[in-house]
Amino acid sequence: MGISFIDSASGVIPELYLGILTLIAVYSFHKISIIWRYYLHRRRDIQPLHRFSDAELPQVTIQLPLFNEMYVVDRLLEAVAALEYPLDKLQIQVLDDSTDETRDICLAKVRELMQRQLNIDYIHRCDRKGYKAGALAYGLQSATGDLVMIFDADFVPAPDTLLNMVHYFANPKVGMVQARWGHINRHYSILTEIQALMLDGHFVTEQTSRNRSGCFFNFNGTAGIWRIQTIEDAGGWQHTTVTEDLDLSYRAQLKGWDCVYLPNLVVPAELPMEMNSFKSQQFRWAKGASQVAKKLLMPILKSQAPWHVKVEAFFHLTNNFNYLLLLALLLLSLPYQLFLAQTGWRYGLAIHLPLFLVTTLSLLAFYSVAQEEQLGKQSPWKLASNLFLLMSVGIGLSINQSLAVYDGLFRVGRDFVRTPKHGVTSNEEDWKTRKYRAARNLVPYLELSMVAYLLVTISVAVVNAHYLSLPFLLLFLIGYVYVLSLSMFQRR
Repeated sequence: MGISFIDSASGVIPELYLGILTLIAVYSFHKISIIWRYYLHRRRDIQPLHRFSDAELPQVTIQLPLFNEMYVVDRLLEAVAALEYPLDKLQIQVLDDSTDETRDICLAKVRELMQRQLNIDYIHRCDRKGYKAGALAYGLQSATGDLVMIFDADFVPAPDTLLNMVHYFANPKVGMVQARWGHINRHYSILTEIQALMLDGHFVTEQTSRNRSGCFFNFNGTAGIWRIQTIEDAGGWQHTTVTEDLDLSYRAQLKGWDCVYLPNLVVPAELPMEMNSFKSQQFRWAKGASQVAKKLLMPILKSQAPWHVKVEAFFHLTNNFNYLLLLALLLLSLPYQLFLAQTGWRYGLAIHLPLFLVTTLSLLAFYSVAQEEQLGKQSPWKLASNLFLLMSVGIGLSINQSLAVYDGLFRVGRDFVRTPKHGVTSNEEDWKTRKYRAARNLVPYLELSMVAYLLVTISVAVVNAHYLSLPFLLLFLIGYVYVLSLSMFQRR
């Protein structure tokens, strides 16, 4: 009986391992398709049908959703006040749900801007119903614009941002225009460098590839403009997910509205400087994407959209499922090493090494393209080290993100956890003196357990001379140690 069970397990483990690797490889080939479509369409420059004359410029409402943003709100309001647009066609709504000193700072700044003849309203809600989506919907009830432009608290738009975007709405079919995010504090630390690299992959490569190839892409919650008619036609802001931006984007495009992405128009923002804040942000995005997949994937697949649009939407909305696959792969790494002890290293070389290389190289290529297109040629050593750390951090986030996907698919709660912003942009400043912190949770203890598990797995690989496995196992270990160490020590 015992021997039969071991033989059965020996057959199941490699099949499971190979199956998971194959699924990860499928998502990796999708990354390659994004790169291919990016190079195919990147020179396609979308221009407005025509430019509005000064008299034709539409009425615009700018919404600034805030919650406890005392360190950045003054900077935001100054930047918005400096936007170049006729004052008689501009309304600013400060949608402040704050419960701390941010309220007083906002009120004082709004009074100052009123004296500069700006049409600005301060709107405060006490219950935060619907969180950000609820605040945006509440503001629309008193909006005077035909278009609504949205900025999160940490964004700093240039004065010509609005004028560079508004002319695309001369096309009555255009429902939304999105600018690319920049990074004020990109070089503050290794962590912010890695985050910038991750976001560049999305904003430079993914968004451009999707939009220019005619696929659905998403509004990023800020640094964009919506036609209010489009919002209403798509069903309005809904708080059934924690990524109301992704949700509305897909509903609008299913209704037939065109959306435009402007990769060359950059609006800078602040990256989280604390690992736990970064993890909470990534958790919310992964949870929200899973909720949107659960809500909209079947309607998309049943729609009249072209097949290539449906395929891209499937990969887009299920992309975070990769973290579940990666976590399963990590948990199978120890029994797989025990299996290899019986079969020898040639099995792993012939079957699994090629799949590992496909997944790794596709990821490296994806982020390398984004960096080369945005920053030009870099030091090979600098680029290689950043890409290595990016892959490590991505692995180290697998527990955090897997829990987020589970939450999105199976839990009913819609709690919106904001990302703390500290208003720190230079290396001479220290975010540790600021009062906002990410909430504590038990994830670091799960990550500590994974570190111990990987150390045992590496020991087994060394004892059995499975040296081909060591680079990948060490990459896994470094990722978890880095994420765990920052999570534990930064919150102290």
